[in-house]
Amino acid sequence: MAHRILIAKFAHETNRFSSRPTGLEAFRANMLYTGSEVVSRLTGTNSEIAGFLDVAEAEGWDIVPTVAANAGPSGMVTREAEEFVTSGILAGLQGGPVDGVLLALHGAMVTETADDGEGALLAQLRRELGPDVPIMATLDLHANVTDRMAEMATGLFSYRTYPHVDMRERGVEAARLMARCLAGDCRPVTAVSRGPLLVGCDDGRTTNAGGQMLDHLAAARKLEREEPGVLTVSVNAGFVDADIEDAGPSVTVTGDGDSARWRKLADGIMAEIWRRRDETSIEILTPEEAVRQAAQNSGKRGNGPVVIADFADNPGAGAYGDATRLLDVMLKAGLGNAAIGGLYDPEAALEMHRAGLGALLTLPLGGKTDPERGGGPLTLTGTVTALGDGKFVYEGPMSTGVTGDLGLCACFRVAAEEGADIEILVTSNNVQMLDRALFRAVGIQPEEKHVLAVKSQQHFRGAFGPIASEILVCDTSGMSSDDLSFRSFKHVRRPIHPLDPVTWEG
Repeated sequence: MAHRILIAKFAHETNRFSSRPTGLEAFRANMLYTGSEVVSRLTGTNSEIAGFLDVAEAEGWDIVPTVAANAGPSGMVTREAEEFVTSGILAGLQGGPVDGVLLALHGAMVTETADDGEGALLAQLRRELGPDVPIMATLDLHANVTDRMAEMATGLFSYRTYPHVDMRERGVEAARLMARCLAGDCRPVTAVSRGPLLVGCDDGRTTNAGGQMLDHLAAARKLEREEPGVLTVSVNAGFVDADIEDAGPSVTVTGDGDSARWRKLADGIMAEIWRRRDETSIEILTPEEAVRQAAQNSGKRGNGPVVIADFADNPGAGAYGDATRLLDVMLKAGLGNAAIGGLYDPEAALEMHRAGLGALLTLPLGGKTDPERGGGPLTLTGTVTALGDGKFVYEGPMSTGVTGDLGLCACFRVAAEEGADIEILVTSNNVQMLDRALFRAVGIQPEEKHVLAVKSQQHFRGAFGPIASEILVCDTSGMSSDDLSFRSFKHVRRPIHPLDPVTWEG
């Protein structure tokens, strides 16, 4: 008889400092599939679930698809949303016993009921399934791995790339270990190590040769190749803004059988992460510096655009996506043939749709959520050059084939001070600019621009790196700034670096 394997996704990176709660509507705006829709919508995509399904087909498993839920990073997940998704997953157990569970999680979810959202879900599944049914879970590279997660899961598989282009690959690896468990080849146990460290691993960046994260990952792969019994090793950069006790970098080792060796091996990599805790591989500029360099270099370093990343207003870290400081500097500098996106402003997008294509409007744009950080609304006059419903399909290396949604959106072209000519992608859903298809949803052709400004920290490199003549990163003092001083941490363990003086030998 074929093995029955339950499959689910419940992913959210929670920014506890955000004033926007994450309710069901946030999941519906991003991803909320149920039942057979999980399979039909995600088969063949670059997603963990596609990887699960690849192995399931090869192994001849009977799949129990339940829920695939993912919302953009924002505030705490509401009780209603948590209960809806969790009950949908647990309902998959009602049709008969399952032999294993494959979960696509993030690892930094905080809900209104649990600081450790993933640990709570895993514990509920473990209570239903007992200690022997294997549960394999994929995690984001920025997971805050807790002891409870490591205890309740059979194996943990974090992404090894940032931008995250190996989602499907890690799903395959998790499912393959499931197959080994079901065949009786191994009995995995997971150990986790962390230090008194809130930020580290160069935030997990894997695009810069010689960066420390590549060294830590190489050490992890060496353990997998050379240490008897080691099944998989993950290095996690952590997510500081979840503000939970276990926030920060961690290392997990999943090995065959219960052994103190797994924790010792994890400790070894963690000690090196601590030693290199202050290393960084990127230079962060002010918006003025970034725009000045872009103006000087656009069109001079190859045919591609200069790409400016608004590091501090990254929706992918829970920032509000409507900060205007970079746009303001671009306008005042007179940048021509430029585009910026996406600027989250549902009110402005709706007004543009009401006015219609070709309308000339003067309206306050952006900066409405937290005017004190990153710049308040700009009163701009421009032309509505495109309107859209926001539906698009990711075409770059990250989330390839997955459907995305900007909500009602528009292209607002502003020709302003000093001859500036800038096309602004205005959205109703707050989505990180990690794919060129977002610009194309409103007719902006990113390859043809001299300057592109994107609200993202690192993921943009996957799609925009190949066309960029130069990449500049700036800090607009928005919510995802590297500056920790404006955050009032209440839940992280103390003392912890860099908030406190810490002496630690590893």
